[in-house]
Amino acid sequence: MPDNNLPNLLLVESDADVGTQMADALQRHFGLRSVTRCGSLSDALTVDLTRIDIALTELELTDGSGLDLLRLLLDCKPELPVIIVTNQRRAEHALQAIRMGASDYLVKAGDYLFALPVIVEKTLVVWRTKQENVRLQAQLASTLTALRMKNRQLEEAVKKLETMAATDPLTGLANRRSFNQFLERAFAEASRYGHDLAAIMIDLDGFKLCNDKLGHQKGDEVLQRTARVLEANCRRSDVAGRLGGDEFVVLLPQTGLDRAQTVAQRIGEEMSFCTADLRQQLAAHLPEGLGLSMGVATLRHSRPATADELIAQADQALYRAKSAGKGRHLIFDAPPRNAPAATRA
Repeated sequence: MPDNNLPNLLLVESDADVGTQMADALQRHFGLRSVTRCGSLSDALTVDLTRIDIALTELELTDGSGLDLLRLLLDCKPELPVIIVTNQRRAEHALQAIRMGASDYLVKAGDYLFALPVIVEKTLVVWRTKQENVRLQAQLASTLTALRMKNRQLEEAVKKLETMAATDPLTGLANRRSFNQFLERAFAEASRYGHDLAAIMIDLDGFKLCNDKLGHQKGDEVLQRTARVLEANCRRSDVAGRLGGDEFVVLLPQTGLDRAQTVAQRIGEEMSFCTADLRQQLAAHLPEGLGLSMGVATLRHSRPATADELIAQADQALYRAKSAGKGRHLIFDAPPRNAPAATRA
């Protein structure tokens, strides 16, 4: 065995002559400084076990039993390999020792001094293999923990990117792309199951003047306030989006015309309340203040053929609301057959 791999052995043997023979056999095999000898249980308990790689003990000691020593050693260092080397030939002694945690059991008979180093080396190989397995398992557990953490971080990053890709960065509402995806799904579901579907197109009245007179930072604040009002009036199944500039849209699945109008009315009232301070600042330039013009269209009332047509109908109603004096919501009414539809300028 190489010098840099010499084990430190603890030999507990009450018979001095036998102890010397065993120590010589072990030292010839493992190295001159590899054996710490003790003649009693009490002496063995004074040894620093952190420096011991393997222990060998007789069953019959002057001040106790080798089984007691086995238990005490394993209490102090559970992973320590302990070999019983004894005159006792009874099988029950060997079984008891093994059950208590002994690594092996060798009877002092015949050429046992020749076999002793081989058994010790075999025990050390097994012990080192177990220790390496423990180390590898711990390393694997650490690697798996780190991998799970990396996976969670990756999942969070992907979710964040997906949210960023689907969200308007200023208002936090759905952007045009993600809103259109939701619109197609909601329209297909409503058409398949016979549900109603309402769309409210929304435009800020006086927003350009607010930007010009109070600055773009205040304009951004108005857009954010509008977004919070829309969110406050949306159910879990609804979606509010910003289509661009000061143009917003709310889609309400399984919602008829009456409830859609109620939602539009509530949105207008809450928006008026939350921009009261700005109305005072703009009073000299915009007597009617900041407000919302809205157009409402529903699947059953407006009878659109496609999802895009539903939004176009709500947009036409919005255009009529702005033309009629702003600060109100109007409903899209399907024109008579063959009559040209109004278009928004």
